[in-house]
Amino acid sequence: MILYLHGFRSSPQSMKARVVGERMAALGLADQVVSPQLPASPKLAMELALSLIEGVPADQLSIIGSSLGGYYATWLAERIGCRAVLLNPAIVPRVNLDQHVGVTTQFHSDEPFEFKREYIEELHALEVPKISKPERYFLIAATGDEVLDYRDMVAHYQGARQHVIDGSDHAISEFPQYVDEILAFCGVEARA
Repeated sequence: MILYLHGFRSSPQSMKARVVGERMAALGLADQVVSPQLPASPKLAMELALSLIEGVPADQLSIIGSSLGGYYATWLAERIGCRAVLLNPAIVPRVNLDQHVGVTTQFHSDEPFEFKREYIEELHALEVPKISKPERYFLIAATGDEVLDYRDMVAHYQGARQHVIDGSDHAISEFPQYVDEILAFCGVEARA
């Protein structure tokens, strides 16, 4: 099973979430990927994620997380002991997200999105200062990320499998070319 966690203000309608879902469907595995709409509250987002993967053995679970979803995926992988793929993950989001406190909209809809000040403390509670088993992680980081510094990602996931893209952007615009490599790390065999 694959749990896909989108980034801040994003949704299951993001390009990367759709590409993963479409590729899994093409492989006849659509029922083995879950991509929920995460609430703004980090605490509630992790409660939702845990409820969706309840009963799934760690060796049969992989989490793919983009940006803030990568931060969440790291916390979940450490807690559960499963594999995680991190796509330009946030490392210390409480530092970057302070400026986003307030009400705005989601990126893929006009739905309101409220990020409350107390959510920064909820993020702090999920911080993983150092990963315990680097072999469980696969980092994809873009040097051209305009939101987060790829060097922080490379340092945080030291020892993990890493694919550093020269250039690109925060969204990893050429993501479709990496999806089979990502799914292979998750244990999904890409058939033609």
